[in-house]
Amino acid sequence: MFRAALRSLLGRKVRLLMSTFAIVLGVGFVAGTLVFTDTLNRSFTALFASTVGDVVVEPDLTAHANEKRNAAAARKDRTLPGSLVRDLERVEGAARADGNVLDAAYVVDVNGKVMGGLGTALASNWTGAPAGHGLTGLEIVTGRAPETPDEVVLDAATVRRSGHVVGDEVTVVTSGDDGVLRPELVGVADFAEGGSFSGATWLAMTTDATQDLFLSGKNRFTSIWVTAAPGVTQSQLRDRVAAVVGDDVRVRTGDEVADESATQLLTAVSFLTTFLLVFAGISLVVGAFLIVNTFSILVAQRSRELALLRALGASRRQVTASVMLEAVVLGILGSTFGVLLGIATAAAIRALFSTFGLDLSGQPLVLGARTFVASYAVGVAVTVAAAWFPARRSARIAPVQAMRDDVAMPETSLRRRFGLGLGLVAFGVLAWVGQGVLPHPGWWVGAGALAILLGVASALPVLCRPFLALAAGLFAALAQTPGRLAGQNALRNPRRTSATAAALMIGLALAGTMSIVGESARASVDKALADSFTGDYVVQDAVGQPFAPSVKRALAKVDGVTEVAAQRWTLAQVGTLPQLLVAVDPDDLTGLFAVDRVAGEVTRLRRDEVMVSQGESARTGLGVGDTWTAEVDGKPVSLDVVGVFADTPVLKGEVVTGFDSLAGMGLPRRDNFVVVAAGSPGLLVERGIRDAVADLPTVNVSDQASYAAEQRRPIDQMVTMVFALLGLALVIAVLGIVNTLVLSVMERTKEIGLLRAVGLSRSQTRRMVTLESVAIAALGAATGLVLGVVFGVVLMGSLRDQGLDVVRVPWGQLAVFGAVALVVGVLAAVAPARRAAKLDVLAAISAT
Repeated sequence: MFRAALRSLLGRKVRLLMSTFAIVLGVGFVAGTLVFTDTLNRSFTALFASTVGDVVVEPDLTAHANEKRNAAAARKDRTLPGSLVRDLERVEGAARADGNVLDAAYVVDVNGKVMGGLGTALASNWTGAPAGHGLTGLEIVTGRAPETPDEVVLDAATVRRSGHVVGDEVTVVTSGDDGVLRPELVGVADFAEGGSFSGATWLAMTTDATQDLFLSGKNRFTSIWVTAAPGVTQSQLRDRVAAVVGDDVRVRTGDEVADESATQLLTAVSFLTTFLLVFAGISLVVGAFLIVNTFSILVAQRSRELALLRALGASRRQVTASVMLEAVVLGILGSTFGVLLGIATAAAIRALFSTFGLDLSGQPLVLGARTFVASYAVGVAVTVAAAWFPARRSARIAPVQAMRDDVAMPETSLRRRFGLGLGLVAFGVLAWVGQGVLPHPGWWVGAGALAILLGVASALPVLCRPFLALAAGLFAALAQTPGRLAGQNALRNPRRTSATAAALMIGLALAGTMSIVGESARASVDKALADSFTGDYVVQDAVGQPFAPSVKRALAKVDGVTEVAAQRWTLAQVGTLPQLLVAVDPDDLTGLFAVDRVAGEVTRLRRDEVMVSQGESARTGLGVGDTWTAEVDGKPVSLDVVGVFADTPVLKGEVVTGFDSLAGMGLPRRDNFVVVAAGSPGLLVERGIRDAVADLPTVNVSDQASYAAEQRRPIDQMVTMVFALLGLALVIAVLGIVNTLVLSVMERTKEIGLLRAVGLSRSQTRRMVTLESVAIAALGAATGLVLGVVFGVVLMGSLRDQGLDVVRVPWGQLAVFGAVALVVGVLAAVAPARRAAKLDVLAAISAT
């Protein structure tokens, strides 16, 4: 039986290889995601290992958490005194100690464009200190280190991308009052042990220059590195340093800091892995339909052969095992090519994310063992699972059937599948109905959609019959004999037709859902801004970083400007989730921000008080009199809730406090967002506003229309990315139609030969196969788009409390999807139709 199975497999190489495309594409996405994730992990691990010393000394931000401290004292808590460097140099086992100043400053390239991957732009002082474990870390590879305040060193990747060369004047933008600096580039630094800043920029100046720029000229540091002498371990040095410093200082080994930093950053970008693996799963589910179809047809074609094997003494188990062996071989083959495709996919993902600022071009792709294990496990498991039911059906062929001219494959009743499908649909509807009272409603919406999708796919062989009957009548009226034959072929095996259409249905259902979500989100943003935005212009940083309060003061002096209001914010950690804490001048709440009160007081915000949005109050239960607790900049804070305000897009966060509260946490007085109102908006006022910020390349000015477009841009980018990934599932669906038609033509070789013998022409044969393909595509498109509309409307309804209160169905876009699906049906039939038309009549009639 083993040899017979291998001979059968080799005898149908072309047919089986076609079905490997689904496995190759699905596994390719899984492998590509894992390779990209491992590359990302290696890059961040190498980066942080090369940017920490043997022992890292930092302020302990929790030391004064429960004390009421003024802003100056809070800011002082965030740094270390310069005298501590000298004390640490004298610790036993220390080779040297170096004070570090770390902040943010942006480099402008030779074309005037602000650089900084993902908004990250690092600035520090140059010390030349080695990294932990004796690693060289950053070293000067061209030029020299900075020696005067007007000199700067850049990392090699930034120099390469910016177009600067040593000796150039470099424009550097800071968020401090100094604004723009123009130092001379005197050196280029790079990682001697490998690693990169992954798209972020880095610059270094002298210690005095960075202290003047970021610490108001005080002899203080944000951290201190202590380098271990030969023979002293990091943990030994850490314990000796900890015995010298006070309780308000945190002492950790470089390994601990590197691991924690890498873990935090990888956790922050873990959504990328989840996002990509979700679409890999979608591709594999769609591919499973193709594999089921392929094995069903192949087993049907081999029915006489399998019956003969039963007549010769093969048991049911042996027949089933022979089919499963083919599935295992197919899964291994598809997984192998999938891993190769995954490497190319990882390179493509790396290139894609480099356009968003996450540049890993300097890091080679990492092929870990888990990539191969997961790829082969997934590929083989999906193939074997998909082939299981056709294999079981093959074992039910009776040996006596080998004596007949035609052998019909046993088919289970469709009633069972129909009942299962209705049960899944009912569960999905109940999940939707109950999601309003159940915990984690978003999960229930997703679970309901998945259940309904699988339920419709299961019940489709029964549900599709009226549609296919209608299509058969239409084809007969339009194409006469070829049309009637195409309709009959589609109706002959509704299980096969629906399984092929289901792959297209899934892809179009998801595409339809995303089109509704995208259009509704854009409409919600436009409505919210039209209802709530009372200003005429918005001033904000291009990469989301703060800028000096002097910008607001300059804007207030522009002729024609009547009112200016600013917002400041910081990232807070609430439990395990990040949340934006916004600070405003309380007087602006009834002014430009026009906040509507829901409960409590929203016109005053004293120190250590907050107000929360209506949506945040509904989600968390926070109300007037409660306490909002979080961790800000590593330090726990507790603020009293004094009011609840109506949701508004003008305030950038769900929790709002006053400027004094942020200052009391030691955060710098820097604005993030400024709204400007003008008595008579026009070109002269706008020109004055732009002139006021002309010296700050990172600060942009937007009117109401352009600001609305900026708010829609992330939505458009996300929808475009999702459509691109869904294209993979649609490609598999198209391959499924091609594969089904090719195998169907092979299966009906004798029938087609007889039709040709009684007068069916080659063109009519091509038309018959093409219309059958169109019927499959139309079925998949119709069911997919209907489900997409239902899913989209339900999903938007569940997001009402998130401010997305407009539901808009883009009928034009959905119509385009349907038209494209029909075109896909025509194109998918080209090769099978040509094959059917070219069959030799006599050879086809004599085929067995």
